[in-house]
Amino acid sequence: MISTIRHPNLVELVGCCVERNNRILIYEYMENNSLASVLLGSRSKHVTLSWPQRAAICLGTASGLAFLHEEAEPHIVHRDIKASNVLLDENFAPKIGDFGLAKLFPDNVTHVSTRVAGTMGYLAPDYALLGQLTKKADVYSFGVLLLEIISGKSSSKAAFEEDLLALAEWAWKLRREERLLHMVDPELTEYPENEVIRFIKVALFCTQAAAQQRPNMKQVQQMLAKDVHLNEKVLTEPGVYRVHASQHLGVGSSEETSSSQKNKGKQFVDPLITTSHVYSSTSMTHMLPR
Repeated sequence: MISTIRHPNLVELVGCCVERNNRILIYEYMENNSLASVLLGSRSKHVTLSWPQRAAICLGTASGLAFLHEEAEPHIVHRDIKASNVLLDENFAPKIGDFGLAKLFPDNVTHVSTRVAGTMGYLAPDYALLGQLTKKADVYSFGVLLLEIISGKSSSKAAFEEDLLALAEWAWKLRREERLLHMVDPELTEYPENEVIRFIKVALFCTQAAAQQRPNMKQVQQMLAKDVHLNEKVLTEPGVYRVHASQHLGVGSSEETSSSQKNKGKQFVDPLITTSHVYSSTSMTHMLPR
């Protein structure tokens, strides 16, 4: 299935090789390695990315993810959106790679109960705690990725201020204090302030604790691409999943639940047009990385 997918922001599978115990997937060559290497890696591999380059990476990754969620047949949830899985070509154009954890999502299915898999720092708390996978788990991971691109800091390695806040929590605190630009990467000396602030706020919409309040990836594309009015009245605190050493990764069944069951009693919030205020809990705990 991966070999038939074609999109400018998805890494193309060239072929495969199976010889005895050797199994190899061959992808197109990506000259600039990964976003993690270029932006968050060692100094020897570090590249200073301008704001136009970072914005293009955000938009391109959003486009690729929206394609997987809405246009691929059947729909695909990636499950491991992170900086090391966003590869960069010779012009630093982004392409999503590594579909090793991906799940297929038929149209009549809203969530799949499954063993939790992914990378700490990017795991949506609702998925990490309940093992119920939806497209909104990818949306959460993408929101964290946005904050990494803007700040130049890794969500899985860094803790911020005296309270050791996660990246999304730090962004929320800075928003409350009206200091959002304090999280911008010091290497960015020139950037359009209003656009950067909008990107940070989009990331906060993506990382809200309640999955049903997060936008879908088509909406995220629209929010990033256009100078739209974001309805911050409906924006609620980010949810953050934290590890306790005594807790272990849960294993769920492989059941698929129909949309009529899933949507019962749920409220959808459109970040662009809704005006009602929605409350969600933000207390999250447990789980180990894969």
